[in-house]
Amino acid sequence: MKEKDVVVEVFSKSKDKYVTSSTHSKGSDLPMLTKWLNPQLDMTVLDIATGGGHVAKQLSPSVKRVIATDITKAMLENTAAHLTNLTNIDYVVADAENLPFLDNSCDIVTCRIAAHHFPHPERFISEVQRVLNRDGKFLLIDNVVSENLPYGEFINTLEKMRDYSHVRSLRISEWKQLLNNYNLSVTNHQNRKKTLPYDEWINRTLDKEDDRKKVSRFILDATKDLQEYYQIEITGETIHSFTIDEWMVLCKKK
Repeated sequence: MKEKDVVVEVFSKSKDKYVTSSTHSKGSDLPMLTKWLNPQLDMTVLDIATGGGHVAKQLSPSVKRVIATDITKAMLENTAAHLTNLTNIDYVVADAENLPFLDNSCDIVTCRIAAHHFPHPERFISEVQRVLNRDGKFLLIDNVVSENLPYGEFINTLEKMRDYSHVRSLRISEWKQLLNNYNLSVTNHQNRKKTLPYDEWINRTLDKEDDRKKVSRFILDATKDLQEYYQIEITGETIHSFTIDEWMVLCKKK
C-alpha cells in the first residue's frame, strides 16, 4: 500500500477521534496562531491537512474565506458536519504535496500537527510557497524531534508503531533549511514540550491489544535518559503521559 493510501485509511477510521482529541482541539497554540497571523476580514486562508478543522474553526470569524483541505475525504466530510454553523469555510479534498490551487492565490497558509505524515516535505513547502500571495504568511505547527539523533530515532520509531501512517517528524534544523530553500523567511517561532495523555494517544489509532502492549513495552524498556527527556510518567507498568517536542513557526514569503 502506498504511503498516502495508508494515511487515508488511518484517518478515515479515526475521523471522529481527531475532532474530539484534546491534543488537537485544545492547546494554547490555537489562540496564539490568531495573534501571530493577525488575520483580516478581506483575507483568504488555506488550511492544509485540516483534520478535525480546529485551525479553520479558529480563524473563520476573522477572515473572508477559509479553504479547509485534507487528503482524506471521510475526514473532511465528518469535519464539515461538525462545523455547519461556519458558512465561510469551503472543503476541498487535496494532497498537501500537489495543491489544486492557483499561484499566489492565498493570503495565509496554515498546517497544524500534520506534516509528519507527508512523505516529501520539500514538495509540501514548495507548494506552500507557490500558492502564497506576495508577502503572504505561512504558519506551521508540527511535532519535531531532538537534534540528538538517538532521541529522534526513538520518538519516530514509537510514533510509527502507534500510527503506521506516520512518516517522520523532522528536526527544527531540517525545517529551517527547507523554509530557506523555498524563500520563506522566519519571522517568529517557538518550540515547546507538549504533554500527551497516554490512553487517549494510543487508543486514537490502535484497536488491537497486542499492538498496544508492544507500544507500552517499547516505552517501558526505554533507557533512563530517554524516559527523562520525554518526561514519561509511569506508575509500576502503567504509563500515564509523556511529552514530545513541538515547533510553531511563522514565515513570510520573500
